[in-house]
Amino acid sequence: MEGQLTATVQAEPGDRNNLVSVIDIITQKAGRVIYNGFPTGVEVCHSMQHGGPFPSTTDGRSTSVGTAAIYRFLRPVSYQDIPDQLLPEALQNSNPLSILRLIDGSWKTDLIP
Repeated sequence: MEGQLTATVQAEPGDRNNLVSVIDIITQKAGRVIYNGFPTGVEVCHSMQHGGPFPSTTDGRSTSVGTAAIYRFLRPVSYQDIPDQLLPEALQNSNPLSILRLIDGSWKTDLIP
């Protein structure tokens, strides 16, 4: 089976123990795995994702639907040794936009020491 947008497993409760390997295989082949259901239309929500290997997509790093689709338009940039006042506000240590950040394992919106 080549890459697909979705893969559906129709099974009875007694089949569940035998499905671990099947689901493991189709997870590698499809961007959306459905259990005892049917593919639906798309919705812009956090849980909606379409992707998977070719031919379901030509770029498996992203999805074309759902909130994760925004990543298709991002271009990662890293800053090294840039003075704080030259960084975009979202990256400044003073955190003028009060963005929630994970710092040393704790979520914070206050100033970074």
